[in-house]
Amino acid sequence: MSEHPPGDRDRTEAAPSDLALDRHNLYLEETFTDLKVGIVKRLTPVTVDGLPDKGRKPIFIGETHLETPHGPLPIQAPIPAKELAQAIKRFPEAIEAAMRRLSEELRKMKEAQAGPRIETPESRIIIP
Repeated sequence: MSEHPPGDRDRTEAAPSDLALDRHNLYLEETFTDLKVGIVKRLTPVTVDGLPDKGRKPIFIGETHLETPHGPLPIQAPIPAKELAQAIKRFPEAIEAAMRRLSEELRKMKEAQAGPRIETPESRIIIP
C-alpha cells in the first residue's frame, strides 16, 4: 500500500522509470591519479553483462580543482584520447581549455550584472 494517495506524490520523489539505468549506455569507470595535480578517468563501455562493448570507444575525463577564497572549485573536462597514455599527455591542455571557458563564462556573467539598468517610477521592474 502506498503512503501517498494517487496523484499526491511528493514532487521530489522520482518515479522508478526515471531512475532506470540505460542498459545500452553502461561504462566501467577507472580512476588514475598522481595524488598531486588531478585525476584521469577512463570510462570503458561495457554490456549489461559487464563485458567490454567493442562497438563503442572509451571516454577519458580529466579532473582537478582550483583553490578559491570560498573553497575548492572543481574543474572537469573531456580529453580527446584513444588510450590512457595519450589522455595523460593531453590532460594539461584539456584542463587549461576548461579553465578558459570557465573564465569566459564568469566574465560574461559579470558584464551582464554590471550592465545599465533602468528603473521606472511606476514599478519595481528593472529593465536591462
